[in-house]
Amino acid sequence: MSTAMNFGSKSFQPRPPDKGSFPLDHFGECKSFKEKFLKCLRENSFENALCRKESKEYLECRMERQLMAQEPLEKLGFGDLIDGKSETKTKF
Repeated sequence: MSTAMNFGSKSFQPRPPDKGSFPLDHFGECKSFKEKFLKCLRENSFENALCRKESKEYLECRMERQLMAQEPLEKLGFGDLIDGKSETKTKF
């Protein structure tokens, strides 16, 4: 029985993620923010909408320490939490 050996054919070319790499926090620079976020999730039955403030703080920590690419917070879905804006909209 012969097997096909296609050494000359095109090989798979890996490509980086669209947003770049997401390095691990080897030195624990944002560990306190991560723990605060995880605690909030546990206390709120893993309802992530109730922990948006903690999530925002964790991502800000990662961006400040070059552990992720700088992105505007509006683009990450936190536009309503910037500059003291509240999550609820005022009814007129």
